[in-house]
Amino acid sequence: MSDKKQKEAMIKKVKQVLVVGACVLFVVLMIVSGMGSHWLTMFTVVKPGDRVVIDYTFYDATGAPILTSNQQIYSQTITKSKFIIYAKQLPITAGLNLTKSIYPVSFYSNDSGWTQQFAILSKEYDVMDQALIGMKTGDQKHILIPDSSIAQLWSAESLQNSSVKMSDLQIGYLLPMGVSDNPKEIVTNSSIIYTRLGVVTSKTDKGVVVDSGYPAVDISIVSINANS
Repeated sequence: MSDKKQKEAMIKKVKQVLVVGACVLFVVLMIVSGMGSHWLTMFTVVKPGDRVVIDYTFYDATGAPILTSNQQIYSQTITKSKFIIYAKQLPITAGLNLTKSIYPVSFYSNDSGWTQQFAILSKEYDVMDQALIGMKTGDQKHILIPDSSIAQLWSAESLQNSSVKMSDLQIGYLLPMGVSDNPKEIVTNSSIIYTRLGVVTSKTDKGVVVDSGYPAVDISIVSINANS
């Protein structure tokens, strides 16, 4: 083949490659434009002050999931005939600790829908808040909550006053309780009462020990609204 024909063949081949490359680029741009700006958050790292929406699952003193906003975990737990509360996702500002003792989140019940609220304690909120820094959308993290135990002895008499029979309770049973960020006003019924669940960790003739602290929580990043 002459030099002229070789040159023409090379030019033709380069043109074909450029056309294919342009077509691939066009397809990629079409896909990206269809995704809108959401694809950019895949590379966004959480910084202090960013508004973040998270899924979370709290685990009780026995290691069982007790509160979750994750639909899959909720369904899996219910399928195993175990009790779990399904709550709404949590919007949280990264690096900003809670200034009150309780952060309420709405949870679902068959009787009243989403009207009731579960009490997430400030130390639980803060440990999630601080763990967000440096995470990206879709990232997951398992967090241990220090000094999480809130163990209380419930006497047989106090249980009876609450219409609970000691004979009905076994280790691992869950007991619902009402908590408030202003306990002094509970007596006057002027304080908002939030739901909290405790697990029976031991039982004697004197009563049962109920622990309403949660030693671990899983979080995953749903979305990040960067504080620009």
